Amino acid sequence: MIDSVAFETLATAAFHGERVAARRLAARAQLDEATALHQVMTQAAGPGGLTALLADRARARQVDADRRAARRAQQALQRQQHQQNKAPPATGWRGWFDGSAHPNPGRIGIGALLCGPAGERIEISRRAGYGNSGEAEYLALGALLEAAAQAGARDLLLHGDSQVVINDVNLAARTAAAAGAAGLAAHRARVLELMAPLGTVTLKWVPRHRNGDADRLSQQAIALAPAEADDTGADGAGN
Repeated sequence: MIDSVAFETLATAAFHGERVAARRLAARAQLDEATALHQVMTQAAGPGGLTALLADRARARQVDADRRAARRAQQALQRQQHQQNKAPPATGWRGWFDGSAHPNPGRIGIGALLCGPAGERIEISRRAGYGNSGEAEYLALGALLEAAAQAGARDLLLHGDSQVVINDVNLAARTAAAAGAAGLAAHRARVLELMAPLGTVTLKWVPRHRNGDADRLSQQAIALAPAEADDTGADGAGN
């Protein structure tokens, strides 16, 4: 006789076709449903045995549950970003950033634009060493945050066209348990440290065509001859 707990375990592990076959066997052989399902599942298990079959299917269910949870989290993040994108323009400090690597990986150029409520306008266009596109985007965001701190800016609305970096920072800011983008942990930690004293910092993704100034500044930095890049060094700024 199969107890209720054992039957629940079998029923959870069984595929639809196996449950149908168990019901047919129960009717044909005048067995209770639990015994019929046990026989069907034992036959399905084959030489490996029923215990191994149940364990394999439990692992598969957990993988599927984890995948669904990750998909729901991503959908929630996308909904949040959609709501943020519908918000009215900020009247305070706003910024845009972009990083380029030519080739990828290759020479990094970073560009950023910071605009203040009193007409302040700070442009950043400079070389930033060698690396890949994710590193370039993070370096551009870091340079923008440094410029904001130097300008005394707080409560910023910042825009970038890198979904990898925007999602990476937003997830890390909400939970320390977030795994984050591979290979970018040091850049992410530095950006979070720079954000901390600046009050509320909101990061929003924008498509590339709406990030034109920052993209232009990053491409301008890449186009500089090495000697010229060394001479001009860092930022162009104007108020």
